[in-house]
Amino acid sequence: MKRLIWFLSVAVALSLLSFSPLAFAQGHVFTPPSSLAQGSTSEGPMARTHLRILVPGAGQMTWGTTAANPAELPPFPGFLFETPASMACVYKLVVLPIHGCNPNLTTANPSGGNHAIALVDAFDDPTAASDLATFSAQFGLPAAKLTVVFAQGTKPGLDPSGGFELEEALDMEWAHAMAPEAQLFLVEAKNNSFTNLFAAAVVASNLVAAAGGGEVSMSFGAPEADLSAAFEAAGDAFFTTPGVVYFASAGDSPGTEYPSASVNVVSAGGTSISRNTTTGNFFLESTWQDAGGGPSLFEPRPAFQNVIKHIVGDARGTPDFSFNSNPTSGVWVFDSNPVFGTGWFIVGGTSVAAPSLSGIVNAAGGFRASSQAENDEIYKHLGDGNDFRDITFGNCGLNVSNLAVDGWDFCTGVGSDQGLRGK
Repeated sequence: MKRLIWFLSVAVALSLLSFSPLAFAQGHVFTPPSSLAQGSTSEGPMARTHLRILVPGAGQMTWGTTAANPAELPPFPGFLFETPASMACVYKLVVLPIHGCNPNLTTANPSGGNHAIALVDAFDDPTAASDLATFSAQFGLPAAKLTVVFAQGTKPGLDPSGGFELEEALDMEWAHAMAPEAQLFLVEAKNNSFTNLFAAAVVASNLVAAAGGGEVSMSFGAPEADLSAAFEAAGDAFFTTPGVVYFASAGDSPGTEYPSASVNVVSAGGTSISRNTTTGNFFLESTWQDAGGGPSLFEPRPAFQNVIKHIVGDARGTPDFSFNSNPTSGVWVFDSNPVFGTGWFIVGGTSVAAPSLSGIVNAAGGFRASSQAENDEIYKHLGDGNDFRDITFGNCGLNVSNLAVDGWDFCTGVGSDQGLRGK
C-alpha cells in the first residue's frame, strides 16, 4: 500500500512537470533513417544507430542551424537540455554540484580521464575534429586529443542518410565530455555491416590496448530476433582484447539488441531526466519507456549476473547500467554535416549512454582487464546508493511490461551513475 501511495504521488507530481524543456506537443521526436531496421545485404546483417532527435516546434529555436547570436548558443535560457556540466552535476562527477543542477546555471565540467577511449562507427565524418572543437569550446572543455582511423585502411564514404555522421559527432563529444583528458580514437568502418564494424572493433581494441587500456564504445546494434545464436557466438570473440572494456548501447525499442546482449560487453541502457519547468531544478530520474533491455534470446547468464539469477534466469540480462537517453531530456550535440542542417542538435537514444558511460568509467580510473571484470565491479555495488542511483519509477519493455523496482531491473540495470566509485 505504501508503494502504491508513493507511486501515485510521484505520478501526480510528474503531471505538474515536464519531461521536456520544450512543450512536447509543439515539437516531435525524429528517428533518422540510420536508426531504422537495416536488414541484411550480401555482407550479412547490417547495424543501426541508436539515435533519436528532438525537433523543436514552430516559433521555437531552430533545429540544426548555427545561431548567429552568441546569446542563443546552448545552453539556451529557458530551455533545459543537458550539457556536460549539468550531467556532471546530476551524476555527481564534480565535488560540489550546485543545487538543482540547472543546465543554464551550472558550469563545473567533469575532469580526468586517462589512457584511451575508442569510438567505433561506420562511414566517414569529414568534420569530426572541427565539430568536436566547437563543442568543447562552447562548453568550456579542454581541447580534445583525437585521432581518426580508417579501419579498412582507406577513407570510407559518407552515409547518405547523415545518421552515422551525427552518431560520430555524438560519440566523440560525449566521451570527451565525461573524460576530457582521455585520448580519443574515432575508428571508422567502411559501412554499417557487422562484418566491417567487427573489424573496426578489432582495430579499436588494439589502439586502446596499446595506449595502456581503456574503453571501446559501440553505439549500434540489431535486434536479437533478426540474428542467431551462431552469429552472436562468433561476434563475442571480437570483444575479448585484454585491458579493454567494451560498451554497447542497449537500443531504442523494447527488447534486446546485439552487441549489447554480449556477455563480453557492458550494456548501456537509457533513462529520463525530469526537471521543474519553473526553476529548472532536477526532480528525479526515471525509466525511458523506449530503452532496450530484457533477457537475451541466445546469450547465457554470465557469472557477474549470478546475483540476479532470480530475475534473469539462465539468460544474460540487459542493460547493466544506464544514462540519460530520452530525447525529450536530450543532450546538446554539434554537427556541421549538412544532411539534417548544420549546427546544434538535441539528441537522445542509448547512443548517448554508451560513449558517456565509457567516459565515466575511464575517468573512474579502474582500467579493468575485461568487460567481465568491469561488470563484476558494477554488480558488486548493486544497491549501493553511494555509487549508483537506483531507478524505481517507470516502466519499459514489450507491452511496457517491465517495471522499475528496487535493485536490478530490465529497464535500467543497476541504475545510473553516482560519482566515480564502484566502476
